[in-house]
Amino acid sequence: MLQAGEKQNLVIVKETGFGVYLAESKESAERVLLPKKEVGAQARLGDALEVFLYRDSSDRLIATRREPVLTLGKTAVLKVKDVTKIGAFLDWGLEKDLLLPFHEQTAKVYPGEECLVALYLDKSSRLCATMRVYPYLLKNSPYRPGDEVHGRVYELSGNFGAFVAVDDRYSGLVPRRESGVEELKVGDRVHARVTGVKEDGKLDLSIREKAYLQMDEDAEYVMQVIEEFDGVLPFSDKANPETIRREFGLSKNAFKRAVGRLLKEGRIEITENRIRKVN
Repeated sequence: MLQAGEKQNLVIVKETGFGVYLAESKESAERVLLPKKEVGAQARLGDALEVFLYRDSSDRLIATRREPVLTLGKTAVLKVKDVTKIGAFLDWGLEKDLLLPFHEQTAKVYPGEECLVALYLDKSSRLCATMRVYPYLLKNSPYRPGDEVHGRVYELSGNFGAFVAVDDRYSGLVPRRESGVEELKVGDRVHARVTGVKEDGKLDLSIREKAYLQMDEDAEYVMQVIEEFDGVLPFSDKANPETIRREFGLSKNAFKRAVGRLLKEGRIEITENRIRKVN
């Protein structure tokens, strides 16, 4: 069966003035045209050629010997060439650019930008790109807890956090509770630490340093906020997590570690319902 979006080894079964027709075998009724400019001078009837199948500007199935950046069900980072009324068009190495429909965009894209996409067939059997790559990402990464990784944010969720494609191919998540996740945007490149590997292989990520490395930075940030409150916070380290996250963007544990560092250094004092800067 001839399938758009995939590479196939097909046989030359007919020659014409404008190219050759390819099929799975000489007996196959289903055929596809390979344009003359891509046939090659040495090709003859009966020769097998590896080609990629897609649809041309007239929506006809056509073969090419060009190497596409992306094949069906896979992911790749592509550059946006143009944005029109029906969506964005991406450069994927073929004559006809690849459509990224508006409803498949997880954030607005602009010409010249890069975005991570997967290739799929729409309801009309046309090849399109989607930024909703979650189902297409791999779950067999080589990474383990403690490993440092790089990834790209491809979708944001108010319930779950920031979905990240590690190495642009493996499934990862920075949880919503993570400090700083609210500042991330689709397309951001992040440096993260693997905090866990789920049973299905998905990666839990943290964009914060290990606690003992992050503590100094957090302590200075907390001190800055205290000074903005004229040296007195109207709550102690026993404040509820929602208050702490609202005022500092930190988890309660990270806040308590930072306050503990400042207390040990003698820079603050803590009362029952206040944290006060020591002059």
